Amino acid sequence: MLLVGSALEGYEIHASDGKIGTVSDLLFDDTTWKIRWIVVDVGTCLTGRKVLIHPSAIVEADHRRQELAVRLTKAKVKDSPDILQDRPVSQQMESDLYSYYNWDPAWGADYFAPSVMSSGAYFTDTMLRDPPGLGLRLSDGDPHLRSITTVKGYHVHATDGEIGHIENLLLDDVNWHINYLIIDTKNWWFGKHVLVSPFAVRAIIWDEAEIRLDITRDRVKNSPPWDPLAAIDRAYERELHGYYGWPGYGW
Repeated sequence: MLLVGSALEGYEIHASDGKIGTVSDLLFDDTTWKIRWIVVDVGTCLTGRKVLIHPSAIVEADHRRQELAVRLTKAKVKDSPDILQDRPVSQQMESDLYSYYNWDPAWGADYFAPSVMSSGAYFTDTMLRDPPGLGLRLSDGDPHLRSITTVKGYHVHATDGEIGHIENLLLDDVNWHINYLIIDTKNWWFGKHVLVSPFAVRAIIWDEAEIRLDITRDRVKNSPPWDPLAAIDRAYERELHGYYGWPGYGW
């Protein structure tokens, strides 16, 4: 099932023995477009801090009740390694979490492997620059770990000009990949929203809050129309991927 990323904010996280807290953000890898961590605000439920939970711990998603059940106990989460508040998540912090919970860093199929990505889709550190105001440096945090909240509002440029801004991201709640960028084109093409796969992303310039695509404005304008109020079915996805020449998502 495809979900709007920000819609998960506020979902309750339930361990096997009770509520842990609520989702406050999602962190994704900007080379694989995989959700790597769910940021959970445990509030007064446990320790009054935020913790990171890996998507592989989720056993059930109840979207009607806005709940995620995880294969953990409250005590296990309470004793988990601390993440430093108001600091980037470092690779050492991630390593500690993987070891503590025995989670697999390679969990989940990778649709965006180098063999199927376009030549510019895997980025160098000069292309993936630090987002303004976060104080992130390569020595401080994982340089490829990004917040969905941060990316919303980023300007999106085709090869021949700007087309709009990121309104949200669509992710798959089975493998926890980001499948599409929802782009609001109102400043260029009034009243229209379009879906673009990460396969089309050529570069992300974090310090300029900008995402660059490898497609033209006309290509976007002539793409299969998308109604934000309609459900996305497999037929539409096949049409969209066929139009752009993108690989499918395990179809």
